[in-house]
Amino acid sequence: MENTLGLEIIEVVEQAAIASSRWMGKGEKNTADQVAVEAMRERMNKIHMRGRIVIGEGERDEAPMLYIGEEVGICTRADAQNFCNPSELIEIDIAVDPCEGTNLVAYGQNGSMAVLAISEKGGLFAAPDFYMKKLAAPPQARGLVDINKSATENLKILSECLNRSVEELVVVVMDRPRHTELIQEIRNCGARVRLISDGDVSAAISCGFSGTNIHCLMGIGAAPEGVISAAAMRCLGGHFQGQLIYDPEVVQTGLIGESREGNLARLKEMGITDGDKVYNCDELASGETVLFAACGITPGVLMEGVRFFHGGARTQSLVISSQSQTARFIDTIHMFDSPQTINLH
Repeated sequence: MENTLGLEIIEVVEQAAIASSRWMGKGEKNTADQVAVEAMRERMNKIHMRGRIVIGEGERDEAPMLYIGEEVGICTRADAQNFCNPSELIEIDIAVDPCEGTNLVAYGQNGSMAVLAISEKGGLFAAPDFYMKKLAAPPQARGLVDINKSATENLKILSECLNRSVEELVVVVMDRPRHTELIQEIRNCGARVRLISDGDVSAAISCGFSGTNIHCLMGIGAAPEGVISAAAMRCLGGHFQGQLIYDPEVVQTGLIGESREGNLARLKEMGITDGDKVYNCDELASGETVLFAACGITPGVLMEGVRFFHGGARTQSLVISSQSQTARFIDTIHMFDSPQTINLH
């Protein structure tokens, strides 16, 4: 899978990031998202693959492109026999977020990315558009910290795993009313808190790399992004756990579905009988091969954002593979006009 799709999925996230970045700072979050979706889908449909969107822009009646269940790739076309032999190609599931952090792009803030994850059919958890309680931590703490433990307990364990004092730890939490008590508990322990307004995928995967000065992600965010984060952390050997949140009173900022009971019924319709189950990254991204790709839209901890110059642009991307056990950072010059001398400074 990696050999076949590796370079092309880089181009998929690059094109989405470039399209979205043209709307950076213009206050138009919906437009920034829309152009990213269009660019991602257009490039994806040029790839010789049989792909299916399992996490995307919403249900078919809500999203015209990259909707859940949409088939993508040349080999899903009606005339696919003219381009490839579909029966010889492995079917793959794809989770996408063409503009992760639309508000970040709209208001020119750091941390937005175009992201996707790929695995064999059935290899990615088809998360409902609910929320998810998340815990991400470095590989040294994998299986030792636990989402069912208190923040105090987990910080003590993390401190021991990383051979750092609790005061040296940085925990990322989304700045939401539902996290008021969590933030206070982390501060009472002596750890430092980095509040973010959006974009917790970047925060989660930053835990998988040393030197980012991000040691943990705690709190509740969107469930689909949790699956994408889990795919990256599975490849990195990091710790990730997620638990679906179906009670609107817990989330406090709105939730798909009007009631706790209605949301539980929806989960059962999707085949999820235990709404309180805690999933680890191997369950959320269970495929034999998992690929994760991201491209910075605005500057972030791991990647620079898109930088335009006369006649082109420069991007930084990240591709993580469970197959080759690699994390590749790619610096790309995109020449929109005819090739010319490129100034790298």
